[in-house]
Amino acid sequence: MASGKGLLETIGEHVQEHRSGMVVDFVFALTWVTVVTVIFDVLLGAPQWVYYLALAGGVVAYYGFFWSLDAVSPEAD
Repeated sequence: MASGKGLLETIGEHVQEHRSGMVVDFVFALTWVTVVTVIFDVLLGAPQWVYYLALAGGVVAYYGFFWSLDAVSPEAD
């Protein structure tokens, strides 16, 4: 098993390598949750399960959004 220092170094290297992607993921999640929450604050009579379903739909929206960006971006050869 790796020592505590080795584990922290590994985590630090991972964060440095994926920093911009992690920020984009965080901003997308924060925006999705904010928009869904605001919409359901306006829709007072909506059932709670629909709110949770809309939040879970963020996973599908995330992959669909970034897949579409990859589909239209030029590929590096």
